[in-house]
Amino acid sequence: MSVLLPSLRGLFRDEDVSLLVDLRRDLHRHPELSWKEHRTAARLVDVVKSLGAVEVRTVANTGVVARFAGRDRHAPLVAVRGDIDALPIEEATGLPFTSTSPGVMHACGHDIHGTWAIGAALLLARQPAAGDVLVVLQPAEEVGEGAKAILDTGALDDVKAIFGGHVDRRFAVGQVVADAGPLAASADTFDIELLGKGAHGARPHESADPIVGAAALISALQTIVARRIDPAAAAVVTVGSIHAGTASNIIPERANLTGTLRATTPETRATIGNEVKRIAESIAESYRLTARVTVNLGTPPIVNPAEGSSWARQAAAAVLGEAAVVPFGLTNMGGEDFAFYLERIPGCFMRIGAREEGGERTAAHSPRFTAAEESIFVGAAVLAESARVASAALSAA
Repeated sequence: MSVLLPSLRGLFRDEDVSLLVDLRRDLHRHPELSWKEHRTAARLVDVVKSLGAVEVRTVANTGVVARFAGRDRHAPLVAVRGDIDALPIEEATGLPFTSTSPGVMHACGHDIHGTWAIGAALLLARQPAAGDVLVVLQPAEEVGEGAKAILDTGALDDVKAIFGGHVDRRFAVGQVVADAGPLAASADTFDIELLGKGAHGARPHESADPIVGAAALISALQTIVARRIDPAAAAVVTVGSIHAGTASNIIPERANLTGTLRATTPETRATIGNEVKRIAESIAESYRLTARVTVNLGTPPIVNPAEGSSWARQAAAAVLGEAAVVPFGLTNMGGEDFAFYLERIPGCFMRIGAREEGGERTAAHSPRFTAAEESIFVGAAVLAESARVASAALSAA
């Protein structure tokens, strides 16, 4: 059984620890992919009802939004979010509660996230915020669709602040990152089809060769980050796949390239998308090809606003002490669909330490990834207190 940090021992009773650890292990044992979280959602509905939610709604297919009463029903509404979907990875952790679903596991800590959202609900039911708090249990984060789907239902239309977090084994249990500014990158994709003229491989002069054009294009795309983006800004242009041809002596008519684009500001995001199109079309013209370019917008960058980050840091310090609030100290080019919430609602997305003492810095999305169970209680306490701090500040404004 998990051991609480000394600073949290006054917040959680023995029965709370048992409830949350058992829930986490159950979710871990029964992971479900994006938009298939039916068992998970049903389990979480039962738990929030048992904790005294005044309203529980199933939204966006497999999402759950539970309302916990504050001290004043007229005070501003705030929210905390935990995502609940798993990944298509075969688990290799060796945990006694390892996944029972072949090829599916919680390799990104969403079993912890869903559980600490329940822990926050437990704490808020026991010590309410000034106003009501919505506990949002969100599906489909891994495919970047769940947050937007929740927003589209209107369930969060009245929310004035929202908080969430992600386990991070680069930080020890008890450490919390709540920096203002960029915390995660946008995650867009591109598809480029180069159309040329096929010919016999022995007579290349009769062709318009899309493979040669693709080779030039791959090199040229690297100049976007090297020569079009401010060196102080973070950006990634990666070609992840190229497909062309059927035989060694045939010059094909087309080549297809796909890749990912990452940026930490909206301005850089727009620039790299535009440059992919411009360069692809220019290279195609010079090689007598036609380029069909599509940039598919995914999740925006997470840029934590100053006020929301201040509330979260204040909450983390109140729960864990000032020394627990640490700077991120790195640039994260991973994506996270919590960004959709922050485009409409003030708040903060945190990184919450999940490395046990002496543990390795195992990467997320690895078949050996797992987060220390103690991080459940850190996340729960910090999210609950963030809701209280924001609720009080908004009420007083």
